[in-house]
Formats: sequence, C-alpha cells, structure tokens
Amino acid sequence: MKKTALFPGSFDPFTKGHHDIVTRGMTLFDEIIIGIGTNLNKKRFFPIEVMEKLIAGSFAGNDRIRVISYDSLTAKIAREMGARYILRGLRNTTDFEYENAISQVNRYVYEEIETVFLITSPHLAPISSSIVRDLYRYGQNVDEFLPYRLPEELAVQ
Repeated sequence: MKKTALFPGSFDPFTKGHHDIVTRGMTLFDEIIIGIGTNLNKKRFFPIEVMEKLIAGSFAGNDRIRVISYDSLTAKIAREMGARYILRGLRNTTDFEYENAISQVNRYVYEEIETVFLITSPHLAPISSSIVRDLYRYGQNVDEFLPYRLPEELAVQ
C-alpha cells in the first residue's frame, strides 16, 4: 500500500526548514503532498499562487512530491487526497504543544490519520516564516533562508 503524507502549512513563505522536513520525509513516505492551507487567523504576505509555483519549482523533477492549495479542514483534505499521514516539523517545545493539540483534532475528524513529527535539523531551527517575512518586508535579503529566489516583482519598494 502506498504511503502518502500531507505536509500542511500556510508556508508564507516556504523556508529551507520546511524543505528539509519534506526531503527527510521522503525516506518515510512514497508521496508527499505539500498543502498550502488558508489560515483564517493569518493575513497572507505572499500570494498562494506564487508560493505554489516556487515550492513546486524547488522540487522540480521529483514526481513523488505534489503541491496543492486548499481552504478546508486539513484532515478532510488528507482523506480526500488519500493521505493516511500528516507530516509536521517541530523546532521546539512550543511547536510541540501547538502541533499535539492539532493532531488530536485531526484524529477526531479523520480517525485513520496519523501525525508524524520530525525534529527540525539544528542549523535550521531558528528559521521561521514570520522572521523571514519581517526581514523581507524591511528590505533585507532572505535568500539564505529560502530554497528558491523570490521574484523581483515581490521586492519591497
């Protein structure tokens, strides 16, 4: 049986830390679906369509990775996509507390779902999307934190 995992997040932007989790997850799963979800508690900085293209481009040539966007419960999308696993990365204990609660709710919605946590590689643990967004917003170069280059048209004026 094919092991498919959904790697959900707002990915605003998708960082090298996220890329590392997907790459390492490929040793565990036959397919990983990177799902860019709509988080009603967050206002996006980078358009979802742009992130979809950039993320897909960073995994070009790997037919075991797909990128989708969705506006629904993560567990429902996982079921619709045939994913029995949700893949998540943990940087610290704060992440664990948050992710643990969400994994319990996902299990309530989709009883067969299993959440698999990977600990972020130590050199990538300080990177967060919100820090990268803030640096970018104020004109700092963020290339070293991302597995792709941001398009010029997104540059801060």
